[in-house]
Amino acid sequence: MQAQMSVITLGVAALAPSRRFYAEGFGWAPVFENPEILFYQLNGFVLGTWLESALAADSQRADQARPGAFALAHNVARAEDVAPAMHRLVAHGGSLLRAADAPPHGGMRGYVADPDGHAWEIAFNPSWPISPEGYVRFAP
Repeated sequence: MQAQMSVITLGVAALAPSRRFYAEGFGWAPVFENPEILFYQLNGFVLGTWLESALAADSQRADQARPGAFALAHNVARAEDVAPAMHRLVAHGGSLLRAADAPPHGGMRGYVADPDGHAWEIAFNPSWPISPEGYVRFAP
């Protein structure tokens, strides 16, 4: 099987606060939206935010777990870009989980949750270059 991811879909309680966080906070333009779902075209995959009830019905999974056992990440090009990105996300409906600081392995990172509690690590890793298209390459 090809090593690729096509879509990540996050269940959300309401689209308006989620849209504010992703469209205004990150600055991502929705490529599709209807009363139940918004899709954002990212570099190489699509992020969807779908009403939890509709996602549960579509997946036939009534016992969907709440966020918390995973974190998504958005890498930035410079260490000094981490805190401003986090502040922007908090200003657009996010919640600060961990202030920006330097981890033991180097770089800079902090955590923000979207309005539904989905954790986002905002990070700079000096060993992981970002291409002009926004792709991060794992380079140990």
